[in-house]
Amino acid sequence: MLVDQLLPSARDQLVTIKDDAPLIEAARLLHGRSASLVVVLNVDGVMVGVITKSDVVGQISGCQGSSCMTAASVVMTRDVTFCHPHVLLRSVWERMRKSDLKHVPIVDRELRPLGVLNARQAVQALMEELGSEEELLREYVMGIGYR
Repeated sequence: MLVDQLLPSARDQLVTIKDDAPLIEAARLLHGRSASLVVVLNVDGVMVGVITKSDVVGQISGCQGSSCMTAASVVMTRDVTFCHPHVLLRSVWERMRKSDLKHVPIVDRELRPLGVLNARQAVQALMEELGSEEELLREYVMGIGYR
């Protein structure tokens, strides 16, 4: 299974913000949503980082006065683990598991975001795929449908 098979639901998880936007805008975007990741874009719409709910809480919990208007680019994580739609979902899941990531941006060749892959989505899709493979193997062994 390739990542692009999950793009429709991954697009629903995509939340973006410009790198010069105030961090408080990222907080507003994350508040009350199931997403816990905001993809930060430069002027050209290219991913330059990500901001998580914990990044927002960590920065805002100690802000006072003008420090509360910190730009998203100051707080974002720049070294982002991401994937492309044409890669195997299983390999992306392995990277997510090893790095303890809950979300991974899906980007095109120019690093423009296409969606955000959620770990729960990935596991569910892999389990469904495994179930289908087991059923096909069982039918093959039993000789069902192969005459």
